Amino acid sequence: MSRKLVNRLADIFPDASHIQFHKLTEVDDSEIWEFAKIQGFCIVTQDADFAEKSRLYGSPPKVIWLRCGNTPTSNMEAILRSGQRQFKN
Repeated sequence: MSRKLVNRLADIFPDASHIQFHKLTEVDDSEIWEFAKIQGFCIVTQDADFAEKSRLYGSPPKVIWLRCGNTPTSNMEAILRSGQRQFKN
């Protein structure tokens, strides 16, 4: 997912971040998982691997698996905005 979403969604998810901001783009999923768990992040992903990890290990971290295929950033923003109440619970 685009790092641009962090700024575009700052009004509703002010604590959001992106793996690129933490130099995690070249690490494996396990390291991202542990980082999110330690830092208190929820993982929002289009990657089925994280959903599977969540089924195996439970949370934290929480995982939101977006199954919308390749879509422009503007569409991804709309999807996340439409579900913001569900994400915050």
